[in-house]
Amino acid sequence: MNKIYIKTLGLVMLITTFSACKKFVDYNPHEDFQVTEQDYLKTEGDYRSMVVSAYSPLQWLNQEYVVADIASDNSVAGGESASDVLPLQQIDDYTNTSVNSTMADLWQVAYEGVNRTNYLTEYKTKNLAGQTVNFAGKDAVYGEVYFLRAYYYFQLVRMFGDVPLFIDKRLTLTDAGSLKRSPKADVYKQIEADLNAAIAVLPAVQTEKGKITKYAAQALLGKVYLYENKFDAAVPVLEGIITSGAFSLVNDFGSMFLLAGENGPESIFEIQYTNGSPYYNWGGATRGQGNYAVQQNGVRGISSANPNMPYAAGWSTNLPSQNLAAAYTAGDTRKSVTLFDPAAYAAANPSFNLTYQVAPYKNTGYYNGKYLPRKGETSGQVELNYDNNFRIIRYAEVLLMAAEANNRATAPNDAKAQGYLNQVRARAFGDANHNVTVTGTALKQAIWDERRLELAMEGDRFFDLVRTGQAATKLTGFKAGKNEVFAIPQNEVDIARLAQNPGY
Repeated sequence: MNKIYIKTLGLVMLITTFSACKKFVDYNPHEDFQVTEQDYLKTEGDYRSMVVSAYSPLQWLNQEYVVADIASDNSVAGGESASDVLPLQQIDDYTNTSVNSTMADLWQVAYEGVNRTNYLTEYKTKNLAGQTVNFAGKDAVYGEVYFLRAYYYFQLVRMFGDVPLFIDKRLTLTDAGSLKRSPKADVYKQIEADLNAAIAVLPAVQTEKGKITKYAAQALLGKVYLYENKFDAAVPVLEGIITSGAFSLVNDFGSMFLLAGENGPESIFEIQYTNGSPYYNWGGATRGQGNYAVQQNGVRGISSANPNMPYAAGWSTNLPSQNLAAAYTAGDTRKSVTLFDPAAYAAANPSFNLTYQVAPYKNTGYYNGKYLPRKGETSGQVELNYDNNFRIIRYAEVLLMAAEANNRATAPNDAKAQGYLNQVRARAFGDANHNVTVTGTALKQAIWDERRLELAMEGDRFFDLVRTGQAATKLTGFKAGKNEVFAIPQNEVDIARLAQNPGY
């Protein structure tokens, strides 16, 4: 299986202290064998390598998908105690403040992604030396850059609302104190522009698995339109993916979350992880090659003398809720895949003689079955190097987004909406007996409910509840007018002098 082998390619920032003394003005760092920015972007290989570095912050955002379920009715923080993974406990309990290390890290990571993409767009035409480097496929390479910048800004705007928007350069220390938060509408306008630019130049198929395609950009654009309530615009974008015939629902729902199911026929966009270069720095737990969130999901102390028992131990955080379990109806095959019940598993597999520790805090009896740690899928510092990709956009979600767009369009087409929705339900139940036949508002709610069942524990639920106006009625502790977004990290308020979100 091919994956992008994502390395963190450091962007060199040259900080020059100017002086009246001529020898400093004329100093050439190459005399001391130093590498500077002028040594970059001189060849096609330089450009392609730098684009790979722009993918890296995707990996580091893994806690966002954990947060989006814990902040919702899908899961609870879990862990060892009320003080374990405290930032997640605060998010779960709606006691979150502007001093939250997880949210501060997500802010920094997303803007690191923006900075890296801006570096490339800044020097698209000419490098720092004023040279033009042209090569076949350069426009398509920049399609990846535009998608990535749009993705990073999309995460920022849905987490924090109005955020600083800049596209013409990288931020430097000199920009501190001069930044302003741009209205969400302006940020979304730029996201749309970047995604449309990406769609125009990206190929439908990439030879290397994990690289951005035209369809990934279309799917993200369709999703952005839903967040903006632009349903008429979303319909043709999403249906263009459906009618292409490039994707299909896999027969076995659970198979796509296995290592062998990565980048399969249902995959439109996945964040790639690898355990090929094990990372050991606990101070940068989310900065490795592997998916740190997988370790969080595992069952504490699960073990068996039988080598055929497939699961490895974890930390019992991000535990699916009883509320989520109750949302599934009899016959829905997604429930057992999404909610791993170790007691039921032990009973069904007596030869394993399974032992495990019940989750010490906020135990629900369930674990995130889609992203459980498994034996043989990590290496080195095992907790930091799980190989599991995050499935960010699947074809099933495209069908559900197209269903919603058709139902909520100016001229609704509920027949189409039902058709797209029922494709997803037919896979879930294995028959047509559970097809939805309602229309109008009832159909809209059915589509929203189906998104929960299909995409549970994949990092969308909180944002879905907010964008559809359901959060205040479904989430305990949620305060309308405040909790639609998270607090701007306090360091950004103190140093960059950004205005704080209301209520924080």
